[in-house]
Amino acid sequence: MKNFNRSIIIASLLVLVILIFPTLAWSHSSIKNMEQRHNSQMSPVIWVPGSSADQDRFDDIFKTINTGSHVQHSVLKVEIMKNDTIKYTGSIRPNDLQPFIVVAFEDNSDGYTTIKKESRWFNIALQSLVKRYNFNNFKAIGHSNGGLVLSFFLEDYNNSDEVHMTKLLTMGSPFNSYEDSLSNKTVMLNDLINDRSKIDKNLTVYSITGTEDYSSDGTVPEASVEAGKYVFQKQVKKYTQITVTGTTAAHSDLPSNPETLDIINKNIISKDTKKKAPPAPTQDIKHKHEVKPNTRD
Repeated sequence: MKNFNRSIIIASLLVLVILIFPTLAWSHSSIKNMEQRHNSQMSPVIWVPGSSADQDRFDDIFKTINTGSHVQHSVLKVEIMKNDTIKYTGSIRPNDLQPFIVVAFEDNSDGYTTIKKESRWFNIALQSLVKRYNFNNFKAIGHSNGGLVLSFFLEDYNNSDEVHMTKLLTMGSPFNSYEDSLSNKTVMLNDLINDRSKIDKNLTVYSITGTEDYSSDGTVPEASVEAGKYVFQKQVKKYTQITVTGTTAAHSDLPSNPETLDIINKNIISKDTKKKAPPAPTQDIKHKHEVKPNTRD
């Protein structure tokens, strides 16, 4: 009987050890990842294109920026599929503190419903990127509806305790859809206004609008872009509206407009890139495959 009881005790202890060791290993790994993230100097610039645009939308802009800079920014492209899987293309060079990351969507159709879906997909992509590259902050640039995707992300998914957006630049983003009067607020704009208190108060926001005829960039009414002030003004640390003009001030040309590029270089892309960041083990991997990301909302 004593031997039987001793066997039960020994078996119970073995089961306990088997259960504890994986938990301790997971805990140690989690703490290590948190430490790496906390100490990371990487601060990528994440670009989100507008409706009907894909992950190649900003290629010419990247070439222009890299040509005019002594710092060459790596380019990693991420496409979120309708089934929440992710396609990676490109690479991040070791010690690149400010890589360019494009987040695009398989479903890039226009409309409020799609924008809300894309904000969730953007969060899925961000969680996957943070897990791979261990950065704790990023800057974001959104063209047209891409700026709306980032705005809804800030309200619905942003977790400033883990990773936070420090700067946001929107270009021709129709915060009030295609309304040309601020007195006619759409459901989308009212939803953004109602949840504006969720936006990080330490955020810096730049909103760029183009004008061809003093009222529109040819696609989005100037008043709709200006409606962003109802979302960000007196909520974030700094909110600036900027109007650009000229032959490249049309909606589709805004990202490559010389004034826009100057604003991006001076206000979004940090010049402090001389420090070396510890390379993450997954950096400089050329991705050409699909992965199933962490789909935590």
